Amino acid sequence: MTKPTPTARERIVAGAADMISRRGLNATSIREMAKHARAPLGSTYHYFPEGKQQLATEAVRYTGAWTARSLHKALEAGPVAGLRAFLALWRKIVVDSDFRAGCPVLAVSIEEPATEETPAALAAAADVFTEWESLLAASLREHGAEREQAAQLATLIVAAVEGTVAMCRAKRSTQPLDDTAEQLQALILATIKD
Repeated sequence: MTKPTPTARERIVAGAADMISRRGLNATSIREMAKHARAPLGSTYHYFPEGKQQLATEAVRYTGAWTARSLHKALEAGPVAGLRAFLALWRKIVVDSDFRAGCPVLAVSIEEPATEETPAALAAAADVFTEWESLLAASLREHGAEREQAAQLATLIVAAVEGTVAMCRAKRSTQPLDDTAEQLQALILATIKD
């Protein structure tokens, strides 16, 4: 079965996620996002009439959903398998981009908003992190971890992986991923009952 060809809107969103993962939100214009996606600027404004913030929000949600699908599937084999898949996903992005790309969800999260109100992209990033934590915590609970411990460990996993991706980019090495994987796996094994 062949994959369906992405729509113009989907290409623009995926391109925006890639640009944000490389340059951050504030350093990327909507014009650059459209060019990167090989889409006319007019089409970009057609699909995202509210502009850059709307497109960034969709890019964050896209990344969140894509990652959650992979994580959900891997977690069927247990929390250690989920951790390995989560780390492998980010390793591929970092290595395939020659250490130029990271996580667009993190990129949006660490930039100072232009206004006092919480931008929609930042709120979407919070939702994405919460979803990833929830998936991990549920798997940990299914394998015997207590509720509070599962929630805390899930937060630690997401925070550690996100920070590790940033370290890999800075150091131009996957060694931080290897070190983090080893320690997080040990924590999971010490927490679960099976």
